[in-house]
Amino acid sequence: MTVIDNHDALDMDSFKLSEAGARDYFELLKPRVMSLVVFTGFAGLVLAPGSINPVLAVVAILCIAVGAGASGALNMWYDADIDAVMSRTAKRPIPSGRIQPGEALAFGLTLSVFSVAILGLAVNWFAAGLLAFTIFFYAVVYTMWLKRSTPQNIVIGGAAGAFPPMLGWACVTGGVSLDSTILFLIIFLWTPAHFWALALFKMRDYGSVGIPMMPNVAGERSTKNQMIAYAVLTAFVAVAPYFTGLAGGGYGIFAAVLSAIFIYCSISVRRMPDGDERMLQAKKMFAYSVFYLFAIFSGLLADHLAPSFLTLIQGVA
Repeated sequence: MTVIDNHDALDMDSFKLSEAGARDYFELLKPRVMSLVVFTGFAGLVLAPGSINPVLAVVAILCIAVGAGASGALNMWYDADIDAVMSRTAKRPIPSGRIQPGEALAFGLTLSVFSVAILGLAVNWFAAGLLAFTIFFYAVVYTMWLKRSTPQNIVIGGAAGAFPPMLGWACVTGGVSLDSTILFLIIFLWTPAHFWALALFKMRDYGSVGIPMMPNVAGERSTKNQMIAYAVLTAFVAVAPYFTGLAGGGYGIFAAVLSAIFIYCSISVRRMPDGDERMLQAKKMFAYSVFYLFAIFSGLLADHLAPSFLTLIQGVA
C-alpha cells in the first residue's frame, strides 16, 4: 500500500474546525510518552547540584511536560497520513477525524511557544533554549526528516527523548555537565533496543507505509544483533553514575542487575526464530525495556533522596 505525502501543500479543508473534546486534545499530547518525559525531567532536576525554588521547580516540570506534548501534537499532525494506515495509530485523533490537521498544528505551535517562553522567563533561558531545540529536533529533524528517510531514524532521533533529564538539570544549574550527559546517554542508548523490539512485531505496519525501520531494511537478524549491542552499551552507561559519584554502591549493584536482565532479554530475542515465538519475545523485551528505564531513574532518585529521608526519620525519632 502506498502512502501519499501531501505535506508540501496544506489543504484548506484541514483548517476546518472540529467538535473535538478535551480528551482528544489530551491524546494529541501523547500522554504515555509525556509521563516518561516528566519523570526523567524530574529526576534530572532532583539529581542536579544546588537548589531551586519549589514553585519554580513545578513551573519547570510543567513547561517540560507541555513542550513534550507540543512535540507529540506536531508529530501527529505531520504523520497523520501514515497513522491512518497503521493499525497501532489508526484511532488517533487526526486519522479518526476527531481533530482536523490544522487544529493540531496550531495547538502544537501554540504550546511550543508558550512552554519555551514561560520556562525562559520563570527559570532560565539556557533551559528554555534547550527545550526549544528538543521540540525542533523531535518535530523537524526526527519526524519530518529522519523517520521517513533512514533506518537510523530512531537511533539519531532518540536524542529528542533523551534530553528531559538534561533539561531538568539545566533548570537548576543553568548548564550541563558530565553527569547530566550520562543521564542523557542512558536514554539515548536505551532507545534503539526498546523501539526495535516494537518494530519487530510491527514490521507489517511499518512496511505498509514505507517507513524504513531497521527490521524492514536490514533484516531481523541484523536488528537483533544491534539490539544486543545497544543493550550492552546501555548497561555500561547505566552503571556509570556510581563511578562519577552521582550515585552510591547500592545503586551500582541495582543498575548492574537490571542491566544484566536487559541484556538477557535482548539475547532471548536473538535466539528466537522468526514467527509468532519471535513476536512474543519481542513484546516481552519491549515491556521490560519500559520497566527498566523507569527503574533505573527510580534507583537514582532513591539513592539521592535516601540520606535526607533517613535524616528526617532520625529527627522525628
